[in-house]
Amino acid sequence: VQLVESGGGLVEADDSLTLSCTVSGDTYDVYAAAWFRQAPGKEREFVASIYWDKTDTFYAEAVKGRFTISKNKAKNMMYLEMNALTSEDTADYYCAAHSGGFYYYSAARTYQHWGQGTQVTVST
Repeated sequence: VQLVESGGGLVEADDSLTLSCTVSGDTYDVYAAAWFRQAPGKEREFVASIYWDKTDTFYAEAVKGRFTISKNKAKNMMYLEMNALTSEDTADYYCAAHSGGFYYYSAARTYQHWGQGTQVTVST
């Protein structure tokens, strides 16, 4: 499974931005996918996740109500719509996919496949 993020950039506070993740390869193995982020000097943190064959979604408290994760399984795409952005959202954003074994939606170590990341910078 290969993942490629796109859509990052420089925005102002309160702006919106939508990230995309293209999923390719053995996509039939994908059980769930997620977005994580890593701010400068901080550890990678969970943002949101979605099951590939179900509609269940999960969000970190910091983004709940502002971010929406979605997917288009037919196009093998995943999205992260981000609204009301603040400087606290500045980070590199990564999409990840889980394709087997133990899984917990917010645990980065349970995702086997990762993209290279896309940078989001929110100016104040």
